[in-house]
Amino acid sequence: MAEFDPAKLDAFLRATIPGLAGTMELQRISGGQSNPTFFVSYGNRRLVLRKKPPGVTLPSAHAVDREARILQALAPTPVPVPPVVVFHAEPDVVGTPFYVMDRVEGRVFASCDLPGAAVAERRAMYLSFAETLAKLHDVDWQAAGLEGFGRPGNYFERQVGRWTRQWESQRFRDIPELTELAAWVAAHLPPDDGESSIVHGDYRPGNVMFGTQSPGIVAVLDWELSTIGHPLADLAFSVIAWRSAPNEYGGMLGLDIEALGIPTEAEYVAHYYACRQRPAPRLAPFHVAFSMFRFAVIFEGIAARARAGNAASADAAAVGELSIAFARRGLANTGA
Repeated sequence: MAEFDPAKLDAFLRATIPGLAGTMELQRISGGQSNPTFFVSYGNRRLVLRKKPPGVTLPSAHAVDREARILQALAPTPVPVPPVVVFHAEPDVVGTPFYVMDRVEGRVFASCDLPGAAVAERRAMYLSFAETLAKLHDVDWQAAGLEGFGRPGNYFERQVGRWTRQWESQRFRDIPELTELAAWVAAHLPPDDGESSIVHGDYRPGNVMFGTQSPGIVAVLDWELSTIGHPLADLAFSVIAWRSAPNEYGGMLGLDIEALGIPTEAEYVAHYYACRQRPAPRLAPFHVAFSMFRFAVIFEGIAARARAGNAASADAAAVGELSIAFARRGLANTGA
């Protein structure tokens, strides 16, 4: 199961974290395309370990040091994050750098319709989802010690360039819709407005944890793509939930969201703005189209890794096909 010696990890944790008792139990958490994640449980403490995957990776990918840094920076803020216990930069314990955090108890949902949640609580859950994003974007990232975590200014120009290059570097087939969408976002870049905030980079319902007995968010997870950027990148990415179908990574398009107890996209966006403590720029078609473009390139990267035989998840080939679906969604959301 493990790609490293559990006994070596156990010895390291006992020497590093005071008071661990009982036998260590290690369980890999299935799913996901990113950093390998494990539950590490002792008789008196439940932990989570995230590590860089083995082998050669892209220089900027799987940066668990950045994940640990953003979690530590956000710990004293109103943004709920799991407490980091230790970060270890060397490969001597589990073969790659890793960090360990306390395990937060709560509910994580595989699709945006929040299956299994009570209809009566889903509205409050989505309002908490909006409120938590607003809290994140209101954090003073410089005061939080995140200088150098990302480059403020010209965010979308740099991002369009980055994801276009990423697509070209892994390209193994022609996707006309993605070609057209890439050209559209490059041609419709908004003027730089000077806005900068912490951005999560993958803010969707599947990456937050709701309370076991309450609709509030108790932890925001998976900070692998976080940086200093533009808040509208996160807001636009989060509304993909309303603009994609259930077979497109668990979206809600076509579902009766009123019957499900879920607010409309407009209500969700309005609540985000109502919760912001600072003036915030308004969402436009470009931002949603860009988010769809970026998502399509991410899925195409998964497809490319599956083709090469080194994807992180067994369903990577099927997930990769979503690149075409999100390229089409992106074109439909250009407002052209």
